[in-house]
This record gives sequence, C-alpha cells and structure tokens, in this order.
Amino acid sequence: MNNFIFYLIIVIPVTGFIVERYLDYLNSRMWSDSLPEKLVGICDNEAYKKSQLYEKDNRRLSLWSSSFNLLVILIMILFGGFAVVDILARELSTNLIFISLIFFGIIGFASDVINIPFNFYDNFVIEKRYGFNTMKIRTFITDHIKSWFIALIVGAPVIGLITWFYYKTGKSFWPYAWGLITAFSLFINLFYSELIVPLFNKQVPLQDGALRTKIEAFTSKTGFRLKNIYIIDGSKRSTKANAYFSGFGPKKRIVLFDTLQQELSDDEIVAVLAHEIGHYKKKHVLKSIAISVLITGLMLFLFSLVVNNPSLAIALGSEFSSFHLGLIVFGILYSPLALIIGLGTNSFSRRNEYEADNFVKENYDPDVLVLALKKLSVKNLSNMLPHPTYVFFHYSHPPLLKRLENLES
Repeated sequence: MNNFIFYLIIVIPVTGFIVERYLDYLNSRMWSDSLPEKLVGICDNEAYKKSQLYEKDNRRLSLWSSSFNLLVILIMILFGGFAVVDILARELSTNLIFISLIFFGIIGFASDVINIPFNFYDNFVIEKRYGFNTMKIRTFITDHIKSWFIALIVGAPVIGLITWFYYKTGKSFWPYAWGLITAFSLFINLFYSELIVPLFNKQVPLQDGALRTKIEAFTSKTGFRLKNIYIIDGSKRSTKANAYFSGFGPKKRIVLFDTLQQELSDDEIVAVLAHEIGHYKKKHVLKSIAISVLITGLMLFLFSLVVNNPSLAIALGSEFSSFHLGLIVFGILYSPLALIIGLGTNSFSRRNEYEADNFVKENYDPDVLVLALKKLSVKNLSNMLPHPTYVFFHYSHPPLLKRLENLES
C-alpha cells in the first residue's frame, strides 16, 4: 500500500503536467498567419498577430513555471522534503496544532517565494511588453507582503481551528471543519470589498453624472436595488479593463475598474453591468456558493476517511502520522477528482454566462453588449479562437464568438 500511494503521488502530478502541455499544443494549432474569416470585423490583422504573440509568450512562461514547480514537488516527494519540514516544525514546537501551522507556513511561504521570479517576469516583461503593466516594483513587493500578512492574520486561525477539530474529534472533524469553512466563505463573500480590497486598491463611489443616472435607470427598470456602485483604481496595476459583482443582500456591490471608463462608452458600461446584474437576478451567486459548499463538504468527508492512514505520511518519507502530511498527500490524490468536478463547475459557469447575456437581450440592448465584448477582447488581447477541448477543460466563460453568436441570435 505504501509503495502504491508513493507511486500515485508521483504519477498524478506528472500526468497533470502532460495533459496541460497537450492542451496548450491544441490551442497553438488554432493559430494562423492571417486573420481568420471568423474574426473579420472584430479585429484587424495586426491586433490578431499581437494577440498570438501575447499568447505564445504566456504559454512559454507557463511551461517554465509549471515545469519548475513540478520539479520542486517531485524533489520534495522523492527526497523526503516534506518530512524534513515536518521534523523542523516539530523541533520548533511540541504542540500539535502549532506544528501544523509552522509546517503549512513554511510550505506556503516557500511556494510563494520560489514563484516570485515568474510573477515578476510576467508583470514587468510580458505585460509591460504588450502595454498592460502599470505596476511599480514597490507595489509588486508590498502586494506580496500584504498577502503574507492576510495569510497570517486570517488563514492561520482558520487552519489552526480545523487542525484543533481534528485532534479533538479524530475522523469526526469534518462536519466542524465544513461548518467553519462555510461560515468563513460567507463572511468573505459579504465583506471582501470592504475589508480585503482596500488593502490593495482605492475604491470611491461613482459620482453623480450621466453614467450613474443610466445605471440607476436600468436598475430601477429591472427591480434591482443597488446603491453601492464603486470605481476602483485598477490602472494602478494594469491597463486591462474589468468589472465585478460581489456580496449579496444589502452588501451587494458593483465595482468598475477605472480603465473600463476609458475603454467603453456609458451605454456599453451599462450593458456590462446589466450582464452582472443578470447573474444576481438569476441567482447564480447563491447557486455557485451552494455548489462550492457541497464540494467542500465532499472533499472534507473523503479526507476524513483516510486522514488516520499512516501510509500517507510514510509515502512522504515520515514516520510520524499527522494531519498536515496527510493533507498534502490527500491533496495530490484528490486532484483527479477535483479535475472532474472542475469540468462540471466550468460547464455550469458557462451556462450561467449565457443566461446573464440573455438577461441583457431581454432587458437592454444586446448589440451594445456585443460592441463592449469585442472592444474588451481586442484590448485585452484575448484568445478569440481557443481550441474546443481547451475550453472544455479550462474556460469558466464561453469564448467570445460563442457569446456573440448567442447575443446576435
């Protein structure tokens, strides 16, 4: 059994890496030297070539970063790296909960640090090369420090409580952990824009004017009560435009990137917001939260079935059976099931996107949303002709042409 688990935790990451490279290869086969007929009227030949170069550069970086991360994981497994970190944590504390916190802290911090060079290259070479990056190096550094601070202040207590549940109740820990994670997720969903976002960005209410008047007219027409409309300084990091919806009930909020105002007309922004409101009106937010809660419960239940199995720790080269080593092994073993579940949730998400677009068709002008989607796709150098298999595996949104086809039908 020990050898079987050991081989599995090596084969699974390697297989996942190979599958990802094959999917990237399929995507590259969709490229052409001239503008495809399907994209005529959406972008010109120069913009299309630029999007391909952008895709190639990102694919090359992904290859290097994923190869490096796979190598690190294999070294940690083959040479007992996780066991070494476990021993170090045990030397620093005798408390089982603190041992787990120290272990996860070292692994999490090291994982972030070794990926900083790839993130730096992504922002300050690739994104800058294509005119997207506006981030200063100081912001890049402080973003990482703030993320570590959040992990310490917010993540550590949650992990500590889950670990405490385990050592107090054994295999029966999972319902308590499930309840804690569910409550935490709901809290974050409600207060993310008020508590987390201000650590990284400035948000200001959308001022009175033509845009706010049009937005309020639309929300009034559709019976969508909304007072919280904010502008966020997205241009602090990138020229890419975006908008998002967060919270629910009285905490619901629509946030517009300041770059969105620079790229789209007022009517086009309203169309984008109409799509976001469609998600809320169709209860996609609540459905997504419910699905996430069920998936978390399933994962914790499955973990509870094997958490006490000493073979998990032995597979990582340790003689000490522990919650944290068991979670590392389980995370790898669970990844194939997570992939299958991900295919289902992506399919569900793509269906929701169509429904939100249909809401725009029914309550606004779909032609305006079509113009907005075209502008944003060209501006952001999106891959407008991805391979269908890649879409099936990775896309939570339908490709541009599919959305246009639905809006124009």
